[in-house]
Amino acid sequence: MRATRMMSILTTLQARGQVTAPELAVACEVSVRTIYRDIDALAASGVPVYADRGAEGGYRLLDGYRVRLNGLSQSEAEALFLTGLPGPAAALGLDAAMIAAQNKLMAALPAHLRQDAGRMQERFYLDAPGWFGEADEPKHLRAIAGAALRGTLIKIRYQSWRAEKQRRVAPLGLVLKGGSWYLAGQVDGSVRTYRVARVLDCTALDDRFDRPADFDLAAYWQAATLRLEAEMHPNVAIVRLSPFGVKLLDALSQPYVKARTQIDETADADGWRIARGANRQDLVACRRRIVAAWPEADVLEPADLREKMTELTQAMAARYRAARKAGRRRILPQPTKQS
Repeated sequence: MRATRMMSILTTLQARGQVTAPELAVACEVSVRTIYRDIDALAASGVPVYADRGAEGGYRLLDGYRVRLNGLSQSEAEALFLTGLPGPAAALGLDAAMIAAQNKLMAALPAHLRQDAGRMQERFYLDAPGWFGEADEPKHLRAIAGAALRGTLIKIRYQSWRAEKQRRVAPLGLVLKGGSWYLAGQVDGSVRTYRVARVLDCTALDDRFDRPADFDLAAYWQAATLRLEAEMHPNVAIVRLSPFGVKLLDALSQPYVKARTQIDETADADGWRIARGANRQDLVACRRRIVAAWPEADVLEPADLREKMTELTQAMAARYRAARKAGRRRILPQPTKQS
């Protein structure tokens, strides 16, 4: 285990340049004192590792020093081939490069690991969009990705849900979410999120920008999604469900809704149970789910959702009463015969 840990320390130092002892301790899941001992052992074995003192210090390797670390375990080799899923790479124009890199890696692997690595490619496939949804195919994705890698500005014409806008954007990173690509772009000192499929025009500029030193794409995206969720789901809907309504809600709800819906374990005398879940601000999604379960659901809160459901059910009842009074029934058009 120590040899594996020291190998991990070496790869981390070689990849990141300078790392503190506490950071290495977290990565290796050991104490800081253990990291001190491992660093001393590496130095004693001839590895040119040294420490920069001070608040901004840390351990680093001598400039220019490189070590060949090609001893992959079985799980590491499998994981590398699992990362080479074709869809995102093709969207970014890297599919050929990905295939070439995988071929080189396969050739470098020991014979007993090649079969396991190939098995990962055969048995795992990424289909990013949700059911009955299509993946975005934004035509400006590669241009934006190239500017993000070069660190140069882009000028875009963007269609938001409110209006069409033009912006000079510093592309800080791209995120693939549910089959759609999103750009984290800095405009006038603040970072905003743009859906790449809504970029109507994109011009890559030669002007470079200074990437914020403290910007973390993963942390930004997590915060942005939590903020969006709070805006879209500010309230809680409380619904009374029949036993069949509980089954319908489970069958018809998306995984996102299921994860945020709590259903009481105990039922009342009639077998109905209370469910609490996210209530969209515009009420559309919540109303659709409840209508699908009608008449197996009874909205208790919030009051505005209950009023909307009352209006909807009254309109439905009035429409059917009018049809019955007129002695009519809806007749579906018959399909035409093909000659």
